[in-house]
Amino acid sequence: MRRLVRISAWTMIWSGSIILGYVAFQLYGTDVINQQVQNEARAELPEILEERSLEVEQPPDTVAPDEPDPEPLLVAEPPVDPGAAFAAIRIPSIEVEQVVYEGVDRDTLQLGPGHIPGTALPGQPGNAVLSGHRTTYGRPFFDLDQLEPGDVIEVESAIGVSEYTVRESQIVTPYDVWVAAPRDGGWLTLTTCNPKFSARERLVVFAELTDGPNFEFVEAA
Repeated sequence: MRRLVRISAWTMIWSGSIILGYVAFQLYGTDVINQQVQNEARAELPEILEERSLEVEQPPDTVAPDEPDPEPLLVAEPPVDPGAAFAAIRIPSIEVEQVVYEGVDRDTLQLGPGHIPGTALPGQPGNAVLSGHRTTYGRPFFDLDQLEPGDVIEVESAIGVSEYTVRESQIVTPYDVWVAAPRDGGWLTLTTCNPKFSARERLVVFAELTDGPNFEFVEAA
Protein backbone atom coordinates (compact mmCIF):
# COMPACT_ATOMS: atom_id res chain seq x y z
CA MET A 1 0.00 0.00 0.00
CA ARG A 2 2.79 2.39 0.96
CA ARG A 3 4.57 1.63 -2.33
CA LEU A 4 1.38 2.40 -4.27
CA VAL A 5 1.05 5.73 -2.47
CA ARG A 6 4.69 6.63 -3.36
CA ILE A 7 4.11 5.72 -7.00
CA SER A 8 0.94 7.81 -7.09
CA ALA A 9 2.71 10.74 -5.46
CA TRP A 10 5.62 10.65 -7.90
CA THR A 11 3.21 10.31 -10.81
CA MET A 12 1.38 13.44 -9.68
CA ILE A 13 4.66 15.32 -9.20
CA TRP A 14 5.95 14.42 -12.66
CA SER A 15 2.58 15.15 -14.25
CA GLY A 16 2.51 18.55 -12.56
CA SER A 17 6.07 19.27 -13.67
CA ILE A 18 5.24 18.39 -17.26
CA ILE A 19 2.14 20.60 -17.21
CA LEU A 20 4.03 23.51 -15.66
CA GLY A 21 6.84 23.06 -18.17
CA TYR A 22 4.40 23.12 -21.05
CA VAL A 23 2.70 26.26 -19.73
CA ALA A 24 6.09 27.96 -19.22
CA PHE A 25 7.11 27.07 -22.77
CA GLN A 26 3.88 28.44 -24.19
CA LEU A 27 4.15 31.69 -22.24
CA TYR A 28 7.88 32.33 -22.50
CA GLY A 29 9.61 29.76 -24.70
CA THR A 30 7.49 30.66 -27.71
CA ASP A 31 8.40 34.33 -27.16
CA VAL A 32 12.09 33.48 -27.49
CA ILE A 33 11.44 31.52 -30.68
CA ASN A 34 9.33 34.33 -32.13
CA GLN A 35 11.97 36.94 -31.26
CA GLN A 36 14.53 35.05 -33.33
CA VAL A 37 12.07 34.74 -36.23
CA GLN A 38 11.20 38.44 -36.10
CA ASN A 39 14.86 39.52 -35.91
CA GLU A 40 15.63 37.55 -39.06
CA ALA A 41 12.49 38.87 -40.79
CA ARG A 42 13.35 42.50 -39.95
CA ALA A 43 16.81 42.04 -41.42
CA GLU A 44 15.34 40.60 -44.63
CA LEU A 45 12.39 42.97 -44.98
CA PRO A 46 14.20 45.90 -46.71
CA GLU A 47 15.25 43.59 -49.54
CA ILE A 48 11.73 42.13 -49.74
CA LEU A 49 10.17 45.59 -49.95
CA GLU A 50 12.66 46.71 -52.58
CA GLU A 51 11.88 43.69 -54.75
CA ARG A 52 8.14 44.14 -54.32
CA SER A 53 8.36 47.86 -55.08
CA LEU A 54 9.50 46.99 -58.59
CA GLU A 55 6.03 45.50 -59.17
CA VAL A 56 4.24 48.67 -58.04
CA GLU A 57 2.75 50.72 -60.86
CA GLN A 58 3.51 54.30 -59.84
CA PRO A 59 1.33 57.16 -61.13
CA PRO A 60 3.05 59.78 -63.34
CA ASP A 61 4.93 62.54 -61.51
CA THR A 62 4.52 65.35 -64.05
CA VAL A 63 1.54 67.24 -65.44
CA ALA A 64 1.57 69.51 -68.50
CA PRO A 65 1.39 73.22 -67.51
CA ASP A 66 -1.87 73.81 -69.38
CA GLU A 67 -3.64 70.78 -67.89
CA PRO A 68 -5.76 70.90 -64.73
CA ASP A 69 -4.62 69.00 -61.66
CA PRO A 70 -5.24 65.31 -62.36
CA GLU A 71 -7.37 63.10 -60.18
CA PRO A 72 -5.29 61.15 -57.62
CA LEU A 73 -4.32 57.72 -58.90
CA LEU A 74 -4.17 54.50 -56.91
CA VAL A 75 -0.75 53.14 -55.98
CA ALA A 76 -1.54 49.43 -56.06
CA GLU A 77 0.20 46.95 -53.79
CA PRO A 78 1.27 43.78 -55.65
CA PRO A 79 -0.28 40.46 -54.54
CA VAL A 80 1.35 38.56 -51.67
CA ASP A 81 2.08 34.83 -51.58
CA PRO A 82 0.57 32.90 -48.63
CA GLY A 83 2.89 32.82 -45.63
CA ALA A 84 5.22 35.49 -47.04
CA ALA A 85 6.48 38.52 -45.12
CA PHE A 86 5.44 41.71 -46.90
CA ALA A 87 5.13 44.63 -44.47
CA ALA A 88 6.01 46.04 -41.05
CA ILE A 89 3.57 47.43 -38.50
CA ARG A 90 4.66 50.03 -35.96
CA ILE A 91 2.53 51.25 -33.04
CA PRO A 92 4.68 53.72 -31.06
CA SER A 93 2.25 54.20 -28.16
CA ILE A 94 2.48 50.51 -27.15
CA GLU A 95 6.00 49.89 -28.51
CA VAL A 96 5.00 47.43 -31.23
CA GLU A 97 7.24 46.84 -34.24
CA GLN A 98 6.55 43.60 -36.07
CA VAL A 99 6.94 42.11 -39.52
CA VAL A 100 3.56 41.19 -41.03
CA TYR A 101 2.85 37.97 -42.93
CA GLU A 102 0.16 36.93 -45.39
CA GLY A 103 -2.35 34.57 -43.81
CA VAL A 104 -3.82 33.80 -40.40
CA ASP A 105 -3.38 30.05 -40.16
CA ARG A 106 -1.75 28.67 -37.02
CA ASP A 107 1.76 28.36 -38.45
CA THR A 108 1.75 31.86 -39.92
CA LEU A 109 0.54 33.56 -36.74
CA GLN A 110 3.42 31.94 -34.87
CA LEU A 111 5.73 34.08 -37.03
CA GLY A 112 3.99 37.39 -36.41
CA PRO A 113 0.81 39.34 -37.14
CA GLY A 114 -1.04 37.99 -40.17
CA HIS A 115 -3.13 39.64 -42.86
CA ILE A 116 -6.54 38.07 -43.46
CA PRO A 117 -6.70 36.99 -47.12
CA GLY A 118 -9.57 38.51 -49.02
CA THR A 119 -9.42 41.81 -47.15
CA ALA A 120 -7.65 44.86 -48.55
CA LEU A 121 -3.90 45.02 -48.21
CA PRO A 122 -2.61 47.73 -45.84
CA GLY A 123 -2.36 51.09 -47.56
CA GLN A 124 -5.09 50.20 -50.06
CA PRO A 125 -8.70 51.41 -50.13
CA GLY A 126 -11.09 49.26 -48.13
CA ASN A 127 -10.62 47.35 -44.90
CA ALA A 128 -7.22 45.77 -44.24
CA VAL A 129 -7.53 43.28 -41.38
CA LEU A 130 -4.56 42.04 -39.35
CA SER A 131 -4.72 39.44 -36.57
CA GLY A 132 -2.06 38.68 -33.98
CA HIS A 133 -1.45 36.75 -30.77
CA ARG A 134 -2.33 38.39 -27.46
CA THR A 135 -0.22 35.86 -25.56
CA THR A 136 2.52 33.43 -26.70
CA TYR A 137 4.68 33.68 -29.83
CA GLY A 138 5.90 37.20 -29.20
CA ARG A 139 2.46 38.41 -28.07
CA PRO A 140 2.52 41.30 -30.60
CA PHE A 141 -0.97 42.52 -29.66
CA PHE A 142 -0.65 42.01 -25.90
CA ASP A 143 -1.31 45.69 -25.12
CA LEU A 144 -3.82 46.36 -27.88
CA ASP A 145 -6.38 47.28 -25.21
CA GLN A 146 -4.26 50.31 -24.30
CA LEU A 147 -4.75 51.97 -27.68
CA GLU A 148 -6.85 55.13 -27.57
CA PRO A 149 -8.54 57.24 -30.25
CA GLY A 150 -5.89 59.44 -31.86
CA ASP A 151 -3.03 56.95 -31.48
CA VAL A 152 -1.02 56.43 -34.66
CA ILE A 153 -0.33 53.13 -36.43
CA GLU A 154 2.16 52.93 -39.30
CA VAL A 155 2.36 50.18 -41.88
CA GLU A 156 5.36 50.08 -44.22
CA SER A 157 4.89 48.08 -47.39
CA ALA A 158 6.06 48.08 -51.00
CA ILE A 159 4.17 51.32 -51.74
CA GLY A 160 5.70 53.20 -48.80
CA VAL A 161 4.49 54.13 -45.30
CA SER A 162 0.75 54.37 -44.67
CA GLU A 163 -0.36 56.12 -41.48
CA TYR A 164 -3.56 55.24 -39.67
CA THR A 165 -5.23 56.95 -36.72
CA VAL A 166 -7.14 54.89 -34.17
CA ARG A 167 -10.85 55.74 -34.13
CA GLU A 168 -12.38 53.17 -31.77
CA SER A 169 -12.07 49.76 -30.10
CA GLN A 170 -14.74 47.12 -29.55
CA ILE A 171 -15.13 43.78 -27.81
CA VAL A 172 -16.96 41.26 -30.01
CA THR A 173 -17.57 37.52 -30.17
CA PRO A 174 -15.46 35.21 -32.36
CA TYR A 175 -18.50 34.91 -34.63
CA ASP A 176 -18.74 38.63 -35.41
CA VAL A 177 -17.15 38.33 -38.84
CA TRP A 178 -18.58 41.70 -39.86
CA VAL A 179 -15.40 43.31 -38.52
CA ALA A 180 -13.58 42.01 -41.62
CA ALA A 181 -16.23 43.21 -44.08
CA PRO A 182 -15.31 45.78 -46.77
CA ARG A 183 -15.55 49.44 -45.75
CA ASP A 184 -15.61 52.71 -47.64
CA GLY A 185 -12.44 54.75 -47.36
CA GLY A 186 -9.19 53.34 -46.04
CA TRP A 187 -9.17 51.34 -42.82
CA LEU A 188 -6.87 49.12 -40.79
CA THR A 189 -8.58 46.68 -38.43
CA LEU A 190 -6.54 44.86 -35.78
CA THR A 191 -7.98 41.80 -34.03
CA THR A 192 -6.77 39.66 -31.14
CA CYS A 193 -8.12 37.41 -28.40
CA ASN A 194 -9.81 38.87 -25.33
CA PRO A 195 -9.41 38.88 -22.40
CA LYS A 196 -5.72 38.10 -22.02
CA PHE A 197 -5.05 34.36 -21.74
CA SER A 198 -8.50 33.58 -23.13
CA ALA A 199 -10.09 33.16 -26.57
CA ARG A 200 -13.62 33.76 -25.34
CA GLU A 201 -13.93 37.14 -27.10
CA ARG A 202 -12.16 39.29 -29.67
CA LEU A 203 -10.70 42.75 -29.14
CA VAL A 204 -10.96 44.81 -32.32
CA VAL A 205 -9.29 48.15 -33.06
CA PHE A 206 -10.44 50.26 -36.01
CA ALA A 207 -8.00 52.82 -37.44
CA GLU A 208 -8.57 55.17 -40.38
CA LEU A 209 -6.04 56.02 -43.09
CA THR A 210 -4.85 59.59 -42.48
CA ASP A 211 -1.65 59.78 -44.54
CA GLY A 212 0.33 57.80 -47.07
CA PRO A 213 0.66 57.13 -50.80
CA ASN A 214 -3.08 56.46 -51.26
CA PHE A 215 -4.51 58.98 -48.81
CA GLU A 216 -5.49 61.53 -51.50
CA PHE A 217 -6.96 58.77 -53.65
CA VAL A 218 -9.11 57.54 -50.76
CA GLU A 219 -10.17 61.09 -49.88
CA ALA A 220 -11.22 61.80 -53.46
CA ALA A 221 -13.13 58.53 -53.90
